Amino acid sequence: MLRLSEGASLEVFDGTGRAFEARVAAVDAREARLTLGAARSTPPRRALSVLQGLPKGDKLEWVLQKGTELGAAAFYPVDTARSVVKLEPKRAGERTLRWEKIVEEAARQCRRNDVPQVHPPAALLDRARALPPGTQLLVLDEEETAVPLGEAFRACAPGAPVALVVGPEGGLTREEVAALRALGARGVTLGALILRTETAALAALAVMAHLEGELG
Repeated sequence: MLRLSEGASLEVFDGTGRAFEARVAAVDAREARLTLGAARSTPPRRALSVLQGLPKGDKLEWVLQKGTELGAAAFYPVDTARSVVKLEPKRAGERTLRWEKIVEEAARQCRRNDVPQVHPPAALLDRARALPPGTQLLVLDEEETAVPLGEAFRACAPGAPVALVVGPEGGLTREEVAALRALGARGVTLGALILRTETAALAALAVMAHLEGELG
């Protein structure tokens, strides 16, 4: 546990994109009072979201933690035809609270001034239909060979939000891909390498962060 005395300096953030230089004004057994300096805002960035098919084990937690480091703005755990994990409402609520803590801690550790949103699990197509207006939808499709992710990402409208769909173990069904394409999604490939679901999500975020000039 970090213990600070009166007069100590630290940086705090509000989770919405603002950070403050702060000084400890007073400390007692139950609380500390801070004096805040001027706010420092994070420059606007393109919103990159991940619709991740629910995977087994703790793979989603890995995607949430590392995806936060790579600049994701939101995560949408989605139920797909091949998702082995099926969460009842109570369990889903408990998991969502845990996931929110994971991204909050990851944001703090990598000094992000904002915290990505983690949405409760929902059906894939329901989530895809409810994305914010203007969102460019890309889907990692194992049968797509002609359109690299980088090419499709560069073709997205400048500054427009981008949401990437990643299937669970076993990938998406052809029916799911067709339904997503009917909603305007574009199928993309990460190349010849065969990647696990959690690796694919993070590799795709890294590609997009690189093209946005934030990595590499």
